[in-house]
Order: sequence, then structure tokens, then C-alpha cells
Amino acid sequence: MGKKYICLDIGGTKILGAVLDEKDNIVFRVKKKTKANKGIEEIEKRIIGVIDELMKELGADKKEIEAIAAGAPGVINDETGEIIYAPNLPWENYNLKKVIENEFDIPFYIGNDANLGMLGEWKYGVAANRENVVGIFVGTGIGGGLILNNKLFTGKRYDAGELGHMVLNTEGPYCNCGQRGCFEAYASKVAITREIRAQIQRGRKTVLKDFLDEDSIIKSKALKYAIEAEDSVALEVMDNAIYYLAAGTGNLINIFNPDMVVLGGGVLESLGDYVMPLLKKYLKRFALPALLSGTEIAQSSLGDDAIIYGALAVIKDKKG
Repeated sequence: MGKKYICLDIGGTKILGAVLDEKDNIVFRVKKKTKANKGIEEIEKRIIGVIDELMKELGADKKEIEAIAAGAPGVINDETGEIIYAPNLPWENYNLKKVIENEFDIPFYIGNDANLGMLGEWKYGVAANRENVVGIFVGTGIGGGLILNNKLFTGKRYDAGELGHMVLNTEGPYCNCGQRGCFEAYASKVAITREIRAQIQRGRKTVLKDFLDEDSIIKSKALKYAIEAEDSVALEVMDNAIYYLAAGTGNLINIFNPDMVVLGGGVLESLGDYVMPLLKKYLKRFALPALLSGTEIAQSSLGDDAIIYGALAVIKDKKG
């Protein structure tokens, strides 16, 4: 018995859901595809379906649910629950809070997924007790979170931390946001997939061809398989993505002079042992030596659960 919390990580490709107990332990998990290309109503059904599944697992303990919280991509007003803009989901001026509270009659909170990932690592993970931390989360897109002077920094309109849309090259590839040369357009899974397709179209052979449907985004596990097989296309594409990941990370170190940079997301979860050494090597080219020497570069300790634990931190903050 005791209090329970439902926490969600709503991504461009998948929805993760978990029930946590009053000791902050995850007791149930659910995972579903987002199917973002099917539109708003289908995504709503899938989010509600994940919550329903978690409720069924709880059975008679439903009344113990204190609140539901979620992290999602984009610019989100965490007070009203309105998603102002989401680059990898079909949401604009959309209020998920109203949808969920009308469906379940349980308090619902929502925040930017990368902010919550950062909050999770700061409250429960590798960044605990650090005063200034930059979080970079590499998945379908690239999100970021900032802990500045022991506080999550969200800016004037909840927009701060959109690190993925820092422009690295004004003549670079187009990003989903409409700009050219964004960090996200070079180092996210969308960018990696684009480059793999380009290599296949040039006639190069790669084991990754078998993992790509017409409109799919490459999975991190497929990338890991290809790298372990020493697939030349996978190695070249990933090396380029990591180079630009280092460029963006170096810029952020130069700007914020943090105690720590935390790197997480699906790509790091699957490929951290491959990515981190190359990232640290390339960082020497982009970060000022005096600043880099005082910055710890760490991989997320919570992995896929970082956003889940960030959502838990939001509930505990809101509920006191």
C-alpha cells in the first residue's frame, strides 16, 4: 500500500510509462510506439492506453495514485500544460493536461522532456549535488536541460534549453524547425537516418538497409549492431554525428562553464561505450582548455528512466 505515481516519457517514436512507489522504486513499466505520423487523436489514444495499462496493473490500488506527470518534446508551458510547439510531434497550442485530467480525474503535470531528464539526473542520478549542469539528450531529436545555480532554468516563456536548435552551420541541412544547420540536424537519430539513406542511395552497401522501412527512423539497437559488425557506413555516419555532438557540447561548455555535462537519451543508452571516448577526443577541438579541464563529462546514470524520474520530481515538487 502507499502512494503511487504514474510517470511518462512521451517521445517522437515511443511512449514509456511507469508506476513508482513512495520509495521512488519503479514497480511497473509499459512501452508503446507513438505513431506520431497518425495524428493527434492517435497519439492521445496511445498515451491514454499506456496510462490505462498501468492502472490495470495497479488493480485495486488505483485510489493510491497521487498524480500523473509526463515529459514531452517541445516548448511547454508547465503551469497551464499547454504544448506551444513540438518539432517532432503534431502538437501546436495543444493542451494535453486537459485531455488527461478529463479522462482520469487525476492531477496531471507536464514539462519539456529534456528539462525533466536533466531534473531526474540532478535529483536522483549522476548530477546530484552539482550546482551548474548542462544536460544533452540525443534521441529522435536533441533536447537539453540546464541547472544553473541549483535551479532548473526554463527562461521567460518556458523556452530555455532548446539546445538542439543551436545553429552550427548556416548553410547546413534543414532541421524540422525550418532552420538550417541546427545541432539536431547533425547529431540526432533523424540526422543519422538521413545520412544513412543518402549513403544507400549512392549505392553503398550497409547492414543498416535491412533495418530501415520507407519512413522509419533508425533504432539505436540497429546502430549498435552495425557498429559491432564494423559496418563502414555506420562507422562513418556515427563518427560525423559524434563530431558535431562534440561541437555543440563544446559551445555549451564555453558559454556556461558547468560543473558537469550529462549526456543521455536512446543513442547514449545503447552506444555510450562507443560515443563517449570519441566525444571526449573531439571536445578538445571545440571547448576552451581551461573550461574543459574543470568540467566533468558524464553519461546519464538513469538511462531511459531519466525523464521518468524527472516527472516524479515534478510531482513531488507540486504536491509538496
